[in-house]
Amino acid sequence: MNTRINPDGIMPPFNNAYSHGMVIPANARVLHTAGQIGARPDGTVSARIEEQAEQLWVNLLAIVRGAGMDVADIVKLTAYVVGDENYPAYAAARVKYLGEHKPASTAICVPRLLKPEWLIEVELIAARA
Repeated sequence: MNTRINPDGIMPPFNNAYSHGMVIPANARVLHTAGQIGARPDGTVSARIEEQAEQLWVNLLAIVRGAGMDVADIVKLTAYVVGDENYPAYAAARVKYLGEHKPASTAICVPRLLKPEWLIEVELIAARA
């Protein structure tokens, strides 16, 4: 089982939305995803950040489950969100799909991604003993 690390003596995780660290047990299988965007199976992308965020999590969890893992196995997230105005939609979808699970996480607001219609990209690391 992966172990959350939130030591005393440092600032608690902002908004209690993540963990400062996660320890992966020895001999665990580890999954690294490429950055995923909110593209539908046909490659189209909604203009709405809320729909992109929903589809992004559907895509990420399909990869996680394809590796024989689940949400609880996610140990690290890195999110790139175009503009701080789009962050709340990412955060809401994250809570919807992760529930109480709080992996180590980084979120970065950026001016743009590779294609101008892409508003969010997330990569993750998951591990299962």
